[in-house]
Amino acid sequence: MIREATERGDFDDLPGLGKPLNLAGLDDPDWWAKQKIREEELDSSVLLPPTLQLRKERDAFPESLRGIADEQAVRTILEDFNRRVRQDRLRPSMGPQSHVIARTIDVGEMLARWRDLRG
Repeated sequence: MIREATERGDFDDLPGLGKPLNLAGLDDPDWWAKQKIREEELDSSVLLPPTLQLRKERDAFPESLRGIADEQAVRTILEDFNRRVRQDRLRPSMGPQSHVIARTIDVGEMLARWRDLRG
């Protein structure tokens, strides 16, 4: 079947034709997923455990809110973040992740920082 496909030219337009294979990182069992994330320019933070996703989101405040002009919308986002943090703390955990926690934020303080950021 391969010989027949080759004779038909089914493999002639494949990317990388005539180039050596990139075998770097094949000792990593997740090499293909990491390569796909790079090629597709996907956000790899979705692969993190939920608590670490929350910590990363917290670290991005207030800069991640800069484009929002409505203060009530910002307040809603911040309050939702705190709700998700509290919900995460109630989730059963096992193993090394059980020691990692995300902290809530002071909504009033973060709103003041957001106002300063917006000028």
